[in-house]
Amino acid sequence: MTLRVFLHGLESSNQGTKSIFFRERFPDMFIPSFTGSLSERMRQLVPTLSGHSGIRLVGSSFGGLMATLFTMEDETRVDRLVLLAPAINLLWFTPHPIKPISIPVWIYHGRNDEVIPLKAVEYMAKKYFTDLSLNQVDDDHFLHNTFKTIDWDVLLGPGSPLLNPEPQTPNQGGHSTPPSPKE
Repeated sequence: MTLRVFLHGLESSNQGTKSIFFRERFPDMFIPSFTGSLSERMRQLVPTLSGHSGIRLVGSSFGGLMATLFTMEDETRVDRLVLLAPAINLLWFTPHPIKPISIPVWIYHGRNDEVIPLKAVEYMAKKYFTDLSLNQVDDDHFLHNTFKTIDWDVLLGPGSPLLNPEPQTPNQGGHSTPPSPKE
């Protein structure tokens, strides 16, 4: 069963612009909120996705680093990665094991990003992602001009609707837990 997941950046939440976009576009998408250090966030993420496979992970900035580390830990559970200006330049500074990823990975990174250096991301991506589509775009770190123009239906494909989806409003957080792997 496919599970779509969006992981927000360091200073964002599941109430940010990208989270709201995904919640409206893909109501079944799991959009957790994280705080704390990378280790604390990973300790929250790993058990939350326990038992799931066919995961399509989208990670923005620090969430891109988290998505990458999660995939490096257990690639067999992840179907694909879509990384938005990912902080993978920090991979070598984490205590997590680093190894190549062979699933499809799409990266969208702004040439005018002043937060995460494009050259460092390009280097790490080419080193660790064997099935890579690196899209350098005329944009900033937040991908203000690019984000909504990405063909999300092609990248994320059909998902699995919740059996009893909770009504979502723009002020509500994403689902607090992903649907059961058995649903």
